[in-house]
Amino acid sequence: MTRIDGRKPDELRPVKITPNFNKFAEGSCLIELGNTMVLCTASVEDKVPPHVKQGGWITAEYSMLPRANRERSRRDISKLKLAPRSAEIQRLIGRSLRSSADLLALGEHTVTIDCDVLQGDGGTRTASVTGGFLALALACRKLVEQGELERMPLKDFVSGISAGVVDNVPLLDLCYEEDSRAMVDMNCVMSADGRIIELQATGEGRPYTLEEQQRLLELCKKGNAELCRLLRQYVEL
Repeated sequence: MTRIDGRKPDELRPVKITPNFNKFAEGSCLIELGNTMVLCTASVEDKVPPHVKQGGWITAEYSMLPRANRERSRRDISKLKLAPRSAEIQRLIGRSLRSSADLLALGEHTVTIDCDVLQGDGGTRTASVTGGFLALALACRKLVEQGELERMPLKDFVSGISAGVVDNVPLLDLCYEEDSRAMVDMNCVMSADGRIIELQATGEGRPYTLEEQQRLLELCKKGNAELCRLLRQYVEL
C-alpha cells in the first residue's frame, strides 16, 4: 500500500530532537516525529515522596495544549480534574522511565518529567517516552557533573514507538490519518537491546492474530532501535 506521506511500511517519520530546549530545566528536549511535537522537561527536587524509603523517584506529567489537535480541547484545569487519558499516559511514562533507572543510585532526588504536546499527529505518548528519557538523562548527567551523584543512575536507553494494522497491512509509526482508521493499534516501549518494557495492543476494528502481533513487535523493535541510536548522539550513560 502507499502511505499518505509516501513512507515504507517499516519506516519512521522524520525525527528531529532539539536538546536543552528549555534554558531553566535541569534537562529538556523538543522531540518531533513528523508533525507530532512534544516538549519534555526534567525538574529535580532534593526530596522524595513519603512512600519512597530508599533512593530516589521518577514521575511524569502529560498534557496537550488546547490547540495541539485539529479542534481546541479544554485544559484539564478547567474541568477541575485530570482527564483519564492524560492520567493513563503519564503513568505509562513514569513506569517506562523508572524501568531504566537505578533508583538507589539516584539518591534522595525526585525527577519530574513534564511532557507537553505542542502539536499532536499520532504517537504522542510514545514520543513523550522517548523525549522524556532524553530529558531525564540530561538532568542526571548534570547531577553527576555537579558532584551530586557519583555515577549515572540510568541502566539503558529507553524509547517508545507505535505500530498498527491499516487496511490489513502492518505499519510502523502511525500518523493521525492512519491511526484513526487502524484495525489494530500498538504502543511499545523498549530498552535499547530490544527488551519489552511496556506493550499496549488493541484490536480496535477486529481481533488480530499472533502472527500480526509478532510482525508489529518486529516493526516496533526496528523503530525503537533507530530511536535509541539517535538518543546516543546526545548523551552517554
